[in-house]
Amino acid sequence: MQDTAKPATRILIVDDHPVVLSGCRTLFASDNTIRIEEATDAKSGHRAYVSKRPDVTVIDISLPDVSGFELMRRIRKDDPDAKIIMFSMNDDPAFVVRAVELGAQGYVSKGDDPRILLKAVRKVVAGDNFISPQLAEAVTFSGAAIKANPASQMTPRELEILRLLGRGDKIVEVAEALGISYKTVANTTSLLKQKLGAKNHSDLIRIAVEIGIG
Repeated sequence: MQDTAKPATRILIVDDHPVVLSGCRTLFASDNTIRIEEATDAKSGHRAYVSKRPDVTVIDISLPDVSGFELMRRIRKDDPDAKIIMFSMNDDPAFVVRAVELGAQGYVSKGDDPRILLKAVRKVVAGDNFISPQLAEAVTFSGAAIKANPASQMTPRELEILRLLGRGDKIVEVAEALGISYKTVANTTSLLKQKLGAKNHSDLIRIAVEIGIG
């Protein structure tokens, strides 16, 4: 008799919190049609995606090396059809909007009932999109959702300077690239720190990557 069992759904979870990984293992353990792969940072997550080609990838936005947004960008560069769910403690509607703009098919809050993640995975695997119900409501009804994105507070010049800093350019390199003085870039960088609440230069670069500018 021919075996008609459907192939297992392969899920890659990229999160550096052991409690979260353990919780996901427990959540999916009751479903024997699901196979889980794990990674704890963007570098190993990207490597796992390339080698395993999972059906869906669940990514924490806050990873220890680069942000989940940057990992999603790298994965989608390799595979434009990648199915990705962003999984985060951050419930800011602007982050949800940004994730969808960058190509995520799902966004789930870590504060949700764990079964919401299971539902999201099934929906995204089936080709649908899924956003946590209360987040979807916030995005739909909050007129400030887009305004909440720090990028909306910046001038085009500030955005470009932040983008170049976010990709790793030094201040002198930014000045050369834009044809402006070192002092102008240094002054703008100081203003950006104030606008975005960055504690120092490396924090400013992290914020650039987090909001997808870098």
